[in-house]
Amino acid sequence: MSSKEDILKRYRANVHEKYDMPRLDDIKAIVYPDPLTQFIQMSQNVGGKVIEAKKDSDINTIVKELYPEAKQIASNLPEVTIATRNPDTVDSAQALNGTDVGIIRGKFGVAENGCIWIPQQMKEKAVCFISENLIILLKKSEIVSNMHEAYRRIEFNDYGYGSFISGPSKTADIAQVLVMGAQAARSVTVVLTED
Repeated sequence: MSSKEDILKRYRANVHEKYDMPRLDDIKAIVYPDPLTQFIQMSQNVGGKVIEAKKDSDINTIVKELYPEAKQIASNLPEVTIATRNPDTVDSAQALNGTDVGIIRGKFGVAENGCIWIPQQMKEKAVCFISENLIILLKKSEIVSNMHEAYRRIEFNDYGYGSFISGPSKTADIAQVLVMGAQAARSVTVVLTED
Protein backbone atom coordinates (compact mmCIF):
# COMPACT_ATOMS: atom_id res chain seq x y z
CA MET A 1 0.00 0.00 0.00
CA SER A 2 1.37 3.43 -0.95
CA SER A 3 1.69 6.20 1.61
CA LYS A 4 -1.17 8.06 -0.12
CA GLU A 5 -3.47 5.05 0.17
CA ASP A 6 -2.40 4.57 3.79
CA ILE A 7 -3.23 8.20 4.64
CA LEU A 8 -6.64 7.98 2.92
CA LYS A 9 -7.38 4.70 4.71
CA ARG A 10 -6.70 6.37 8.08
CA TYR A 11 -8.93 9.33 7.19
CA ARG A 12 -11.78 7.04 6.16
CA ALA A 13 -11.46 5.03 9.37
CA ASN A 14 -12.05 8.19 11.41
CA VAL A 15 -15.17 9.43 9.62
CA HIS A 16 -17.96 9.34 12.19
CA GLU A 17 -20.86 10.85 10.24
CA LYS A 18 -21.50 10.66 6.54
CA TYR A 19 -23.62 13.12 4.58
CA ASP A 20 -25.15 12.81 1.16
CA MET A 21 -23.93 15.22 -1.47
CA PRO A 22 -26.30 18.18 -1.81
CA ARG A 23 -28.50 18.38 -4.86
CA LEU A 24 -27.16 21.16 -7.05
CA ASP A 25 -30.59 21.61 -8.61
CA ASP A 26 -31.82 23.01 -5.30
CA ILE A 27 -29.21 25.76 -5.08
CA LYS A 28 -30.54 29.23 -5.80
CA ALA A 29 -27.67 30.89 -7.62
CA ILE A 30 -27.67 34.60 -8.35
CA VAL A 31 -29.18 35.58 -11.70
CA TYR A 32 -28.55 39.06 -13.03
CA PRO A 33 -31.19 40.98 -15.00
CA ASP A 34 -28.41 42.19 -17.32
CA PRO A 35 -25.51 39.68 -17.27
CA LEU A 36 -23.51 41.67 -19.84
CA THR A 37 -23.46 44.85 -17.73
CA GLN A 38 -22.57 42.85 -14.61
CA PHE A 39 -19.79 41.02 -16.49
CA ILE A 40 -18.27 44.31 -17.66
CA GLN A 41 -18.40 45.74 -14.12
CA MET A 42 -16.82 42.64 -12.56
CA SER A 43 -14.11 42.45 -15.24
CA GLN A 44 -13.14 46.01 -14.44
CA ASN A 45 -13.33 45.35 -10.68
CA VAL A 46 -10.72 42.59 -10.99
CA GLY A 47 -8.37 44.85 -12.95
CA GLY A 48 -9.32 43.99 -16.50
CA LYS A 49 -10.28 46.27 -19.33
CA VAL A 50 -13.35 45.75 -21.51
CA ILE A 51 -13.88 47.05 -25.03
CA GLU A 52 -17.16 46.63 -26.88
CA ALA A 53 -16.19 46.21 -30.52
CA LYS A 54 -18.47 47.44 -33.25
CA LYS A 55 -19.81 44.85 -35.67
CA ASP A 56 -17.34 45.75 -38.44
CA SER A 57 -14.33 46.33 -36.15
CA ASP A 58 -11.00 44.80 -37.13
CA ILE A 59 -9.17 43.10 -34.24
CA ASN A 60 -5.81 43.97 -35.82
CA THR A 61 -6.61 47.68 -35.64
CA ILE A 62 -7.79 47.34 -32.04
CA VAL A 63 -4.54 45.59 -31.05
CA LYS A 64 -2.39 48.24 -32.77
CA GLU A 65 -4.30 51.02 -30.99
CA LEU A 66 -4.04 49.32 -27.59
CA TYR A 67 -0.40 48.25 -27.88
CA PRO A 68 1.36 50.39 -30.51
CA GLU A 69 4.82 49.38 -29.20
CA ALA A 70 4.13 45.61 -29.31
CA LYS A 71 6.65 43.74 -31.43
CA GLN A 72 5.82 40.11 -30.63
CA ILE A 73 2.15 39.19 -31.03
CA ALA A 74 1.05 35.58 -30.63
CA SER A 75 -2.22 34.11 -31.88
CA ASN A 76 -3.58 31.25 -33.92
CA LEU A 77 -6.88 33.00 -34.67
CA PRO A 78 -7.44 33.37 -38.43
CA GLU A 79 -8.65 36.97 -38.15
CA VAL A 80 -5.43 38.06 -36.41
CA THR A 81 -3.17 38.81 -39.35
CA ILE A 82 -0.56 40.82 -37.42
CA ALA A 83 0.60 37.84 -35.32
CA THR A 84 4.35 37.24 -35.41
CA ARG A 85 4.09 33.94 -33.49
CA ASN A 86 1.63 31.10 -33.79
CA PRO A 87 1.21 28.87 -30.71
CA ASP A 88 0.30 26.00 -33.06
CA THR A 89 3.58 26.10 -34.99
CA VAL A 90 6.25 27.02 -32.42
CA ASP A 91 8.70 24.27 -31.45
CA SER A 92 8.08 24.64 -27.72
CA ALA A 93 6.32 26.77 -25.12
CA GLN A 94 9.65 28.51 -24.47
CA ALA A 95 9.49 29.95 -28.00
CA LEU A 96 6.58 32.11 -26.78
CA ASN A 97 8.73 33.78 -24.13
CA GLY A 98 8.88 37.52 -24.77
CA THR A 99 5.38 37.71 -26.23
CA ASP A 100 4.11 41.26 -25.85
CA VAL A 101 0.49 40.48 -26.71
CA GLY A 102 -1.33 37.16 -26.82
CA ILE A 103 -4.73 37.04 -28.50
CA ILE A 104 -7.11 34.17 -27.70
CA ARG A 105 -10.82 33.40 -27.88
CA GLY A 106 -13.00 32.80 -24.84
CA LYS A 107 -15.92 30.39 -24.96
CA PHE A 108 -18.15 32.16 -22.41
CA GLY A 109 -17.95 34.69 -19.60
CA VAL A 110 -19.40 34.66 -16.08
CA ALA A 111 -21.14 37.80 -14.80
CA GLU A 112 -20.76 37.10 -11.07
CA ASN A 113 -16.95 37.19 -11.12
CA GLY A 114 -15.83 38.43 -14.53
CA CYS A 115 -14.07 35.20 -15.45
CA ILE A 116 -13.93 33.66 -18.91
CA TRP A 117 -13.72 29.96 -19.80
CA ILE A 118 -10.77 29.41 -22.10
CA PRO A 119 -10.60 25.88 -23.50
CA GLN A 120 -7.19 25.03 -24.91
CA GLN A 121 -7.50 25.88 -28.60
CA MET A 122 -3.82 25.87 -29.47
CA LYS A 123 -0.91 23.47 -29.23
CA GLU A 124 1.01 25.62 -26.73
CA LYS A 125 -1.37 26.92 -24.05
CA ALA A 126 1.52 28.91 -22.56
CA VAL A 127 0.38 31.84 -24.71
CA CYS A 128 -2.48 32.32 -22.22
CA PHE A 129 -0.05 32.80 -19.34
CA ILE A 130 3.31 33.92 -20.70
CA SER A 131 2.07 36.93 -22.68
CA GLU A 132 2.76 40.28 -21.05
CA ASN A 133 -0.67 41.45 -22.21
CA LEU A 134 -3.59 39.19 -23.02
CA ILE A 135 -6.53 40.00 -25.27
CA ILE A 136 -9.54 37.72 -25.04
CA LEU A 137 -12.19 37.85 -27.76
CA LEU A 138 -15.63 37.01 -26.39
CA LYS A 139 -19.09 37.14 -27.94
CA LYS A 140 -21.49 39.42 -26.04
CA SER A 141 -24.18 36.76 -26.27
CA GLU A 142 -22.00 34.23 -24.43
CA ILE A 143 -22.30 35.59 -20.88
CA VAL A 144 -23.89 33.51 -18.12
CA SER A 145 -24.93 34.84 -14.71
CA ASN A 146 -23.12 32.48 -12.35
CA MET A 147 -20.63 29.65 -11.93
CA HIS A 148 -23.42 27.05 -11.67
CA GLU A 149 -24.43 27.90 -15.24
CA ALA A 150 -20.77 28.02 -16.26
CA TYR A 151 -19.92 24.55 -14.98
CA ARG A 152 -22.84 23.09 -16.94
CA ARG A 153 -21.38 24.58 -20.13
CA ILE A 154 -17.79 23.40 -19.77
CA GLU A 155 -16.70 21.08 -22.55
CA PHE A 156 -13.23 19.78 -23.27
CA ASN A 157 -11.84 19.25 -26.74
CA ASP A 158 -9.05 16.90 -27.84
CA TYR A 159 -6.50 18.82 -25.76
CA GLY A 160 -8.46 18.06 -22.58
CA TYR A 161 -7.49 21.30 -20.88
CA GLY A 162 -9.11 24.61 -20.12
CA SER A 163 -9.06 27.31 -17.47
CA PHE A 164 -10.98 30.28 -16.22
CA ILE A 165 -9.18 33.61 -16.56
CA SER A 166 -10.36 36.70 -14.73
CA GLY A 167 -8.37 39.89 -15.14
CA PRO A 168 -4.59 40.23 -15.01
CA SER A 169 -2.43 38.09 -12.78
CA LYS A 170 -1.93 39.64 -9.37
CA THR A 171 -0.78 38.77 -5.89
CA ALA A 172 -0.38 40.56 -2.60
CA ASP A 173 0.85 37.66 -0.52
CA ILE A 174 4.31 39.13 0.14
CA ALA A 175 4.27 42.15 2.45
CA GLN A 176 0.69 42.77 1.29
CA VAL A 177 1.97 44.73 -1.71
CA LEU A 178 -0.13 44.27 -4.85
CA VAL A 179 2.01 43.04 -7.73
CA MET A 180 0.46 42.86 -11.20
CA GLY A 181 1.68 40.19 -13.60
CA ALA A 182 3.10 38.03 -10.82
CA GLN A 183 2.33 34.67 -12.45
CA ALA A 184 0.83 35.57 -15.82
CA ALA A 185 -0.32 38.56 -17.91
CA ARG A 186 0.16 42.07 -16.57
CA SER A 187 -2.99 43.20 -18.35
CA VAL A 188 -6.09 41.51 -19.69
CA THR A 189 -8.39 43.19 -22.19
CA VAL A 190 -11.69 41.57 -23.09
CA VAL A 191 -12.93 42.53 -26.55
CA LEU A 192 -16.66 41.91 -26.65
CA THR A 193 -17.83 41.12 -30.16
CA GLU A 194 -21.18 40.80 -31.85
CA ASP A 195 -22.31 37.37 -33.02
